Amino acid sequence: MKILIISDSHGNKSAILNAVAKESPEIILHLGDYDKDCAVIGWDYQQIPVRCVRGNCDRASPGPDTDEFTLCGKRYVMTHGNLYSVKTGLSSVINLAVSRGADVLLFGHTHTPHYSVNNGITIINPGSIGMNGKTYAVLEDKDGGLICDIKTLSDK
Repeated sequence: MKILIISDSHGNKSAILNAVAKESPEIILHLGDYDKDCAVIGWDYQQIPVRCVRGNCDRASPGPDTDEFTLCGKRYVMTHGNLYSVKTGLSSVINLAVSRGADVLLFGHTHTPHYSVNNGITIINPGSIGMNGKTYAVLEDKDGGLICDIKTLSDK
């Protein structure tokens, strides 16, 4: 399964559409700021499921702060990260993942890409697809193993 992970689009809908066209994912996960940007995916890519959480810039959104689900037998927890002070460290958000029995933890908010594995938990922040470096993550589950690639969207 090929998963496109994006965050902090901040209204840059064309960046989202470019990443979707480039990657042809089977599912898209948006980690907030602006979760309303997820609607643009449905206009052109109705066949691709999208999951979104709200970020600190999505206060009026009815979406959840945290989402938990299972894909390919792995437990995912995704959140924007602002409620877990990810700009000052990851211990709080890692504690969330541990408490929920997560195999994969996804967060945004910092606009800085991050990929690591901590005590068996795959931790990914795709950075910001809408600002600065225009980064995103592609996570592939191949035969039960996870392969993560942080990518930069070309301005071309």
